[in-house]
Amino acid sequence: MAGKDYWGLPGWRLAFIMVALVSFIIGILVYLYSTDPRRIPGNHLLDDDDYERLSSKDVLPPTSIWMDSWVAMKSVMKVKTFQIIVLQGIIGSLPWTAIVFFTMWFELIGFDNRSSAALNSLFAIGCASGALLGGVLADRLSRHYPDSARIMCAQFSAFMGIPFSWILLTVIPQSTDYWFAYAVTLFFMGITISWCATSANNPMFAEVVPPKHRTMIYAFDRAFEGSFASLAAPAVGLVTEKIYGYDAKTVNIANGSAQGAYALSRGLLTMMILPFGICVLFYSPLYLVFKHDRDNAKVARFKDQELI
Repeated sequence: MAGKDYWGLPGWRLAFIMVALVSFIIGILVYLYSTDPRRIPGNHLLDDDDYERLSSKDVLPPTSIWMDSWVAMKSVMKVKTFQIIVLQGIIGSLPWTAIVFFTMWFELIGFDNRSSAALNSLFAIGCASGALLGGVLADRLSRHYPDSARIMCAQFSAFMGIPFSWILLTVIPQSTDYWFAYAVTLFFMGITISWCATSANNPMFAEVVPPKHRTMIYAFDRAFEGSFASLAAPAVGLVTEKIYGYDAKTVNIANGSAQGAYALSRGLLTMMILPFGICVLFYSPLYLVFKHDRDNAKVARFKDQELI
């Protein structure tokens, strides 16, 4: 859609509007059809006072809810599994933020808007398929290896980012003649590097975080990781310019630039391979602490149920 006008609107603006409309519709469907387990009658994840406070019409929750949330946050932050997952998430989010430069890199190679969009779409389809595959595979393996299967799946996924990044950014010749090679590599790269959240991070959070505070903890994790991951984009720019000699003044993206594409590919390689490798290592301590934290969470939930 880029480069064209539709009903007087630039294509890229219309694309943003379409995505916003789809998101709005999904939000309505979630509101209408999703069931919050905390609001199911007879579900004791919250006590009666919590139900009354949360169902009140006040714009802001009472101070006690904020205080309870803060206490819960501090207690969860002491859980080693939570600390490790957040730490690896900070590093593991860096390559995903750097990936936003793929479109620019494709155009520097010489691909037009349509070809670049197709490559990005194949990568996105691969990531969506990989997230499902990783979740299903980890669920099945965890039945036999409950203490380690999810960690192994996450490490495998993070590790696969290293060879695929190397192949994509250095092995395949940077020429428009190799569109099919880029397409295949990006698709399978997406399938293999997108497991961490669905196979390990989210399910393991669910096992070590109190159910009544689970949504808040997830939101905190996303905000914390995202704030640090935002540093990846300027880091790619600095590495590309200062180390590999990318000069924005002499590069014309519309006409492509072999030198610019080479410099950007090396900057991307640096900001992808190193974080992927560190992420693999950061998952390792979970082999020692996850079982203990999960058992503690089970005991805590059991005690809470006895008090009801």
